[in-house]
Amino acid sequence: MAMAYAAAGFCFFLTFLNLISIGLAAIRARPRPAPRPPPRAAPGVSVVRPLCGLDNFCEETLESSFRLDYPAYEIIFCVARVSDLVLPLVQRLMARHPDRLVRVIVGDEQVSPNPKLNNCVRGWDAARHDWIILADANVLMPNDGIQRLLAKWRRRTGLVCSMPVGSRPRNLWAELECSFLNTFEARWQYCAEAMGLGFAQGKTMLWRREVMEKGGGIRALGAEIAEDAAATKLVHRQGLNINLVDSPFEQPLGCRGFRDVWLRQVRWARMRRKTFPLFYAPEIVAGSALPCLAAAYAAWMLDLNVGPPRCSASHRLVRSGSASRASEQMAFLVAHAFPFRLPRPDTPGHLHRRLDHR
Repeated sequence: MAMAYAAAGFCFFLTFLNLISIGLAAIRARPRPAPRPPPRAAPGVSVVRPLCGLDNFCEETLESSFRLDYPAYEIIFCVARVSDLVLPLVQRLMARHPDRLVRVIVGDEQVSPNPKLNNCVRGWDAARHDWIILADANVLMPNDGIQRLLAKWRRRTGLVCSMPVGSRPRNLWAELECSFLNTFEARWQYCAEAMGLGFAQGKTMLWRREVMEKGGGIRALGAEIAEDAAATKLVHRQGLNINLVDSPFEQPLGCRGFRDVWLRQVRWARMRRKTFPLFYAPEIVAGSALPCLAAAYAAWMLDLNVGPPRCSASHRLVRSGSASRASEQMAFLVAHAFPFRLPRPDTPGHLHRRLDHR
């Protein structure tokens, strides 16, 4: 009987935590009623965007860099190879917006097995301003994106990030990826920040140059396989906090394949396990799978019989809210079952695919 009550308590506790996280994310991620105006004394900002190949909505996401409503910023596009198909698109966008200060840097610097980081190094070095944004090519930056990032900077802040919000899915697997991005990942990142345990999200990062340089410079991010994990440790070593923007930035998805979505989630799970094992382990208790199992066990032990109407409602609830987290927990098990291996430097194709789809 004691085990039954313990299982019921466990179920209520986890359900309460999930409801708190949902409420927190709903408050923080709600759409803004109006764009945020630029600050009166607007500091200069460099926007560095690493590019590799053409992605879904690539023209729209890259053009959003040119439409930022901010008085003093420059754009730096970084491309590893002169033969990259994205270069003609960038040149068309530059011709379409001749009033913007834009530079294109071709050629990377091999500082790590991470091609995205290698692609950013020269852009960081070339940045003219002390405020620097590193933004992935598939992020749709809102017109007031720079203002939103700067608004979350505090006296004890070392980094401000925006997690991606998946949008515009065009098939079933893109819908599944949206559920990963917009439910589990977003709400638990906001919860971690609320507890003072915020961690970096590599999609969009606002840096102050002095913070990065004090931690060893951008090349120090090569200490981990993922630059956002290295950024988290670099900032925390200085006793600083990582803050998240309200109303996160959009990442339009388009069509996705099951294999791509599944492998991406497993890869991210392995990275989290490798870089932050103590924070990774509790992920298994997140979501609705374990609360439902605990409730079923408690009901069986207490000989409680739930009638068909209630069963049907519970079934609908589980179907509507549990699919993405069940898949995430399966990825957790797969990542835990197989050892983590760093990608080899002699497999550039694999590395560039990882850059394209992060």
